[in-house]
Amino acid sequence: MLRFLKPSLGKAMFGARVFLACVTSPVVLAHEMHAAAPQSVAVPSEEAAFLRENEVAMTKMMNDMAAKPTGDIDKDFVAMMIPHHQGAIDMAVLELRYGKNEQLRRIAQEIIVDQMQEIAAMKLAIGEPVSASDPAPTQSAPAPTENNHHGMHVNVDTTNANK
Repeated sequence: MLRFLKPSLGKAMFGARVFLACVTSPVVLAHEMHAAAPQSVAVPSEEAAFLRENEVAMTKMMNDMAAKPTGDIDKDFVAMMIPHHQGAIDMAVLELRYGKNEQLRRIAQEIIVDQMQEIAAMKLAIGEPVSASDPAPTQSAPAPTENNHHGMHVNVDTTNANK
């Protein structure tokens, strides 16, 4: 039926499907994975700390992804995707803090770099400023300044990061 419609309408519908697939699927999957975590199983204290911090990161990501529509699809997309990417960064930081598998730790480091670059690219694409002074997620944040309020920093205790 789409072949009879104007090509631009077909492209718009395809774009809408891609947008929904990018946004809805991760939200639904993350929520399902989040809800499926066992709550009453006794776990070692280090794993308990990991699970507790991961719960906080997942809850923050899910809450922040529920951005209120502004009428600007591009800005709405970025408003939903930045928390999704930040959630990936937060979870990767937890892998660096608690994980022991060196291959996964390297992947976590790559996730942090890639996701930070994508956040910066999305902000630039919609005309938002990106500060070069934002610390890496594994560094302590500098004292707040006028230009350091973009939400890309995470305070992390890296005392266990070099296992």
